[in-house]
Amino acid sequence: MVRQVRAKIDDLGVTYIYYQFVSVTGRIVGKGIPADHWEQIAERGFQLVYGSTANLFTDRHSNYIGYGPEASELVGIPDPETFVQLPWDKRVARVFCTCFRNREERENPGGHLTSDCRGNLRILHEEFQAKHGMQMRHGTEPEMMWLKRGADGKTDGGVTKPNCYHIDQFEELRPIFMRVIEYSQAMGFDMIQGDHEDAPGQLELNFTFDDALRTADRLTTYRQICAQVAREHGVIACFMSKPFMGVSASGCHHNVSLWKGGEQRVNTLHQDPVAGMDDTFSYWKGGENLFMPDPSLDSHKPGPVGLNCIGGVMEHLAALTALGSSTVNSYRRLWDTGFWAPVFADWGYQNRTCALRVSAPGRFEYRSVDSMVNPYLMAGAILKAFDDGITRNLDPGEPEERNIYQAMEAGKQVKKLPMSLGEALDALERDEVINSALPDEMLRVFLHYKRDEWERFMSTVTEWDVETYLDCLP
Repeated sequence: MVRQVRAKIDDLGVTYIYYQFVSVTGRIVGKGIPADHWEQIAERGFQLVYGSTANLFTDRHSNYIGYGPEASELVGIPDPETFVQLPWDKRVARVFCTCFRNREERENPGGHLTSDCRGNLRILHEEFQAKHGMQMRHGTEPEMMWLKRGADGKTDGGVTKPNCYHIDQFEELRPIFMRVIEYSQAMGFDMIQGDHEDAPGQLELNFTFDDALRTADRLTTYRQICAQVAREHGVIACFMSKPFMGVSASGCHHNVSLWKGGEQRVNTLHQDPVAGMDDTFSYWKGGENLFMPDPSLDSHKPGPVGLNCIGGVMEHLAALTALGSSTVNSYRRLWDTGFWAPVFADWGYQNRTCALRVSAPGRFEYRSVDSMVNPYLMAGAILKAFDDGITRNLDPGEPEERNIYQAMEAGKQVKKLPMSLGEALDALERDEVINSALPDEMLRVFLHYKRDEWERFMSTVTEWDVETYLDCLP
């Protein structure tokens, strides 16, 4: 594959490559290196400080999160199958990398760096496949908002009005979303549908589901594409979950299933035959979907494996919320009532009042996840919840077909999701199963980063504080 990438570099005229991986918060980080050095980097990797996995960020006490300046440097090794040209500047390509501990480390020299969330997902999925003989495939629904940029460079409302499914509002954003689709297809996406959602400038553009790692890679790439299109059009691509109260937030529902068998097939609909490696343009197709209902039973319920997996997610829903709703702002989505945000730990069919729903035969939708999610952490944690559900044969109970609020009025007892980042982090720390999805240093770095975020918020005097309390006495 290293030689194949060299041939593509030469054929495409690529002169520069972004070697990228993903930080604890989902940010794309890495280095840019002239393409002349491809073979050397493919063999030896590049070095970067360990703290780059935590955005080289300091906490409120001025301590570096995760790793200090005395820590060693990681080695990033490119995964050549992810090589693809950037369609907006064809002199440049990108390749995802796996991060390793430095070769000179005293402990586990050259071993996988466990604060590399992308590498962790690959390992977790391989372990799950070896144990259960099943592959997780999922798709995401990446809502986000296109905002106007004011004279001061800050946000100045949405490009469009918050009219849900309104084709004229969709049309107003056509120059933007058509460019996003063009770039996405050029980078291996099978784009399938899109619409205007019910917040200012809010779009959802979907692409075909695939195995866990490539879906996470594509969501990460999609964000990169949107940022570029925003630069071209002088607007802001906003993935913040709740920039406005009184309208819907941006979610990122995960539609998940487990499969046996199948094969990778190259999507040739929009592929430039030399724009990247075949793996970038491939999707898993076929096989047995283990979430499909049992045809011998008169029931819409998923099969036994699917029910066990839903049971596993419900068992660990509180801890999963720390990963799916990972920012202070995420909980504005849960508190702003009336906008279908999932607040209650229950499941049903086409029931958007529950955190989990069977959205179609053969898959279930995990709804307690928003647009700020780190998809690698989320997918790894879902795999661990599935594993626990299957191993312990967990039963999710009967699906709730009533509006959950009406069911509760009728006496049903339902757990509520954590309603703040601090509460969710407490739940995560107590949950050993979900902790295992953030192995070793990953859990330490994530908790340090997110505890600091929560503490910064709690130690901040907001405009609301001043307006509410400035003259409340005497």
